[in-house]
Amino acid sequence: MAKLSSILLNSKIITKKESQLVPNSFDVVGDIAIFNDFPKELVKKEKKIAGKIIETHNNIYVVAKKSKKYSGRLRTPKITILAGDKRKETMHIESGCRLNLNIETCYFSSRSGSERLRIAKKVKKNESVLVLFSGVAPFPCVIAKRSKPKEIYAIELSKTAHKYAEENIQLNKLDNVVLFQGDVKKVLPTIKKKFDRVVMPLPKNAEEFLELAKKKLKPKGTIHLYSFANEDDFKDIKKEYKKQFKHVKITKAGHYSPGVFRICLDLKN
Repeated sequence: MAKLSSILLNSKIITKKESQLVPNSFDVVGDIAIFNDFPKELVKKEKKIAGKIIETHNNIYVVAKKSKKYSGRLRTPKITILAGDKRKETMHIESGCRLNLNIETCYFSSRSGSERLRIAKKVKKNESVLVLFSGVAPFPCVIAKRSKPKEIYAIELSKTAHKYAEENIQLNKLDNVVLFQGDVKKVLPTIKKKFDRVVMPLPKNAEEFLELAKKKLKPKGTIHLYSFANEDDFKDIKKEYKKQFKHVKITKAGHYSPGVFRICLDLKN
């Protein structure tokens, strides 16, 4: 399909000068298109632009923008609907899983879909898996569907996301996922079990929970810890984690900003 700027220019919605400002990419969660950044210079035309997206994309029924970036303890954005149905709830399909969620009240990144599948493919038969900060349960659902774990335990702080997670476990007919709602620091010590694999998809401050996670890891287990880092710092990061783990691997799990990546640290003794 042609670039959004070209479509808008051909439709005479924007001028040639304005076409340089149009963001040509947006996130799609279910049937909702979401702009991360929308130029102030195009605010007066945003509804027309949004309407054109719905007209030219038969899989999109709602166009929205983040009017406020991720904030608060639960890292949820403020969303403004620009065109289409007046709703923020959608069903997202990923790796054969159906994930119901509200794009404003739940943290969810559709861009992390390939990373979730990468982790799922690493899970061996009959592994016990622990997912911290599990949100609406995309990691538990994809792992349960695409590999053969013995069990998956998942902990999420947000009551809203936890409610959707419970829904999604039922939607995908999974019987080996156990969900907990609450603070990881309070819930994890009550789980009297050790795991082959711990997934920590909280890029901002997952490191704070690493010691807790290590206590729940089997001797030859693996931790997948997510963070944001500049590519120039990869060697230093690896060196730092080598003080705690024998095997440290860094995998790029998404582009965050120029030179900065969302990374996954695969940590193993």
